[in-house]
Amino acid sequence: MKNCSILFLSLMISCAAIAQIPNASFETWTAHTGYNTPNGWGNTDSLTSLASVYNCEKGTGGATGGGSYYLKLTSKTVLTAVIPGVAVTGSISLSGTTYGVNGGFANTTRPQNLTGSWQYQASGADHAQIIVLLSKWNATLGRKDTVSFTTYAVPGLPTTQTTWATFSIPLTYKDGKYPDTAMILVSSSATTPVSGSYIYLDNLAFSGTVASGVAQVTEHPETIIYPNPAKGNAHISYYSINNGNVNIYITDIAGHLIKNITAQVATGNNNLLLELNDLNKGSYIVTLAGETGMESKKLILE
Repeated sequence: MKNCSILFLSLMISCAAIAQIPNASFETWTAHTGYNTPNGWGNTDSLTSLASVYNCEKGTGGATGGGSYYLKLTSKTVLTAVIPGVAVTGSISLSGTTYGVNGGFANTTRPQNLTGSWQYQASGADHAQIIVLLSKWNATLGRKDTVSFTTYAVPGLPTTQTTWATFSIPLTYKDGKYPDTAMILVSSSATTPVSGSYIYLDNLAFSGTVASGVAQVTEHPETIIYPNPAKGNAHISYYSINNGNVNIYITDIAGHLIKNITAQVATGNNNLLLELNDLNKGSYIVTLAGETGMESKKLILE
């Protein structure tokens, strides 16, 4: 099955005169023939509706304090592709299987966290993700400079959240400047969408303040599986922020769970052994779930 991944080809941020997250509790929607779209949030329904599939839906009965409605994003099969439910404070275009994202809203603050209420559940090794970008226009160079960029991997299986719960995602600052624009993107799936994964959102807000001149960049080594392609066993080079456990899920390309491994890790770099002699040749997805969220890597067995 062909999957549709989200690639951010163009983050063309506009400076609309809005001082807060637009439609943050998803109370206002525009009715179209057969579906509704949240005001101020671009989504994929104008594309998927051609196949009578709706990935972005209006939920009724929101979280406490969130009003009457909420946002429902679900990954669904559209013809031969699995399309994630995507919502962004801007607009979305589609070229082939690649999304282009445009837009944003005016924001001159340096918030510490993105907060809100959510429900979520993943299918297979999939997981939802939330991205927050704060940028500032550089008139001298004629470009947008990134002030803050945060990608948060919402926990996947076996973790689920099927009742409303509050969340707080800390933002990572790469620059000490004040931004002029913000963008928030939410997707029900990451790079390998699996049908049935979903995330529901309500009550979005920025909270706290990070002082100007402060950058909070913490660069950790990339997780690497080697050798890849592998014959027999493989190794994972994994960085952990503390002592504890990491769950390793090995699934086939269709999202079926093949192996579930729990490994003990120490703070810093770890070398984890993957015993794969019992698996057939082919392509697999290896997902690691630790304290900082989830990440997935493709592994080929020869």
